[in-house]
Amino acid sequence: MNPLHLRSRNLIFAAIICLTWQLFAIAADEQTPTKDQIKQFLLTAKVVHSQGTKKGITDTRRVTLSDGTITHDASFQSVDEHQASKQLASGTELHFVDSYKYNIAAYELAELVGMDDMLPVYVERKVEGKTGSLSWWLPVKMDEADRYKQKIKPPDADAWNNQMYKIRVFDQLVSDSDPNLTNVLIGENWQIWRIDFSRAFRLNNDVKDPKDLVRCDRQLLEKLKALDANTLTERTKRYLTKDEVKAVMARRDKIVAQFQKLIAQKGENEVLY
Repeated sequence: MNPLHLRSRNLIFAAIICLTWQLFAIAADEQTPTKDQIKQFLLTAKVVHSQGTKKGITDTRRVTLSDGTITHDASFQSVDEHQASKQLASGTELHFVDSYKYNIAAYELAELVGMDDMLPVYVERKVEGKTGSLSWWLPVKMDEADRYKQKIKPPDADAWNNQMYKIRVFDQLVSDSDPNLTNVLIGENWQIWRIDFSRAFRLNNDVKDPKDLVRCDRQLLEKLKALDANTLTERTKRYLTKDEVKAVMARRDKIVAQFQKLIAQKGENEVLY
C-alpha cells in the first residue's frame, strides 16, 4: 500500500477516534444529574431569577438557579400555616396544617418505600428571606387535569395504570387532604410524577379511600412491609411530629392488610405486578 495513502488513512482514523471521544464527553455532560447532585445544586446554587406560577394556591414560585456551570429551574413553596380549625370547601378541618415541610417529609418517605423516582427531589432552603421547600423543576408536557380535560389517552395503558396504582398507594399512605389532578405531572415519555404534599400527613389512622387500593407493585408492597417507624422518625424528625409518624405507620398497616386480603380473594397474580 502506498505509504502516503496509509498515513492519510491513519490520520483520518485518529480524527474519528478523537471526535468520538468528544461526542462521548458531550453526552456525559448532558446526562441527568444524580439525586445527590440535584440535592447539592438545590442547596447551594445561586438564585438568579424568581417568578410566580399560574397554578396552585400556596404562592408557589418558579426559581432559576445557577452554579456557574449548570442553570436550572426549581419550584419553591414557603407556606407554613397552622390553625386549630379552618373552613374549607369540603367542610371544617380541625388541626389544619398547610406546610412546605410535608413536601420534604413526603420525599424522605418515598425514598424509604422505593418511590423517589416518582417525586421530584425536595430540600429545605431559604429563598428571598423565606424558608421553604425547593424542588427540581420537572420536564413535563401536561398535568393530569389537562390530560383528563383534553381526553388524551396514554399510548401504553398498562404502563400508565401501573404507575397510577403506585401513586394511589402513596396518596393513601401520606393521607393528602388536597390531592388534585394538577399535582400529577406527565413527562414526554409518559412518566408520572406526584408533587405538592403541603396538606398531607393528616392524623387519621385509616386510609381515606380503600377502593383506590386495587393493585400494587410487588417491590412497593415489600418496602411497605419493611417500613420501620424508628427509621421514618429519624428521617423526618424536622418535618413530622410523633403523632404524624404514628398515623403513617397505622395507615401502612391498613394498606398492607388490604392487599393481603385481596391476594387471598383473587390470587397474587391478579393483585401484584
